[in-house]
Amino acid sequence: MSTEKHGGGVEQAQRMLDTLASMGVRSFDVTLTDLDGHKQEFRSAVSGPRLRSQLPLLLAAVVDRQQNLIVRPRGSGANLIQLDDLDGSGLEHVRAAAFLVLMTSPGNHQAWVAVRESTPDFARRLRQGSGADLSASGATRIAGSANFKRQYAPNFPTVHLLEAIARRIVTQRELEALGLAAPPQRPGVPSARVSRPAKRWPSYERCLQTAPLAHRSDRRDVSRADFTFCLIALDWGWSPAETCERLLDNSGKAREQGEPYARLTVQRAHAALQRRRAGVIA
Repeated sequence: MSTEKHGGGVEQAQRMLDTLASMGVRSFDVTLTDLDGHKQEFRSAVSGPRLRSQLPLLLAAVVDRQQNLIVRPRGSGANLIQLDDLDGSGLEHVRAAAFLVLMTSPGNHQAWVAVRESTPDFARRLRQGSGADLSASGATRIAGSANFKRQYAPNFPTVHLLEAIARRIVTQRELEALGLAAPPQRPGVPSARVSRPAKRWPSYERCLQTAPLAHRSDRRDVSRADFTFCLIALDWGWSPAETCERLLDNSGKAREQGEPYARLTVQRAHAALQRRRAGVIA
């Protein structure tokens, strides 16, 4: 594997950091993960200039070790909203408002929108209205690096920077006028589902990446990731039977424990979702 293909994107990576810096981002949490999404290294609050200077060596190193280079921007004055898992049509809906657009794998895109003075629930409304992944964590693979997942082996795709527009900040009212945000949720009324261009599944990999660490372990809590995946899938309209089958396809623990574990996880997620909706109605 050559750095020309998967480590030579220093210019794209630096441009991505420069664009985030124009939005007021001053530091980044940096995480390195392996092919299975397990955390291998973590650095907190690395300054933008320091990370920028380290990129040539860092990008080359993660290629050799087949690790993902993931950053989480910190300290922006605007509300930076990550819209993940967008297909081509979904991307086109938000592109006019985004300051950063990435292609993380063939046909799969991510856009970032900077919003001035938004309400606390607006990130959820924007993700819901645009059809983006509701569980997006605000951490992203850096442009110019490789997307190391087993499903892509041996031809791991490169994360491409498609668009970077410095200091593009929009208002909540502008995004609402464009029809990109779901309606605000009124007290006493359950949130309405927003129709998506195509019915799709939440990202299991994202659920695993954002799960807490297991007790006395440096690895992610797979049971929690499985529960979160089921909760989101059910909320998105998939049936318990469909969710159970999908969990068995995605989770190594579910395959190991078998269908009873998968069914129980779905049942618990379904019960939690019903409690949440009952709380909203009340």
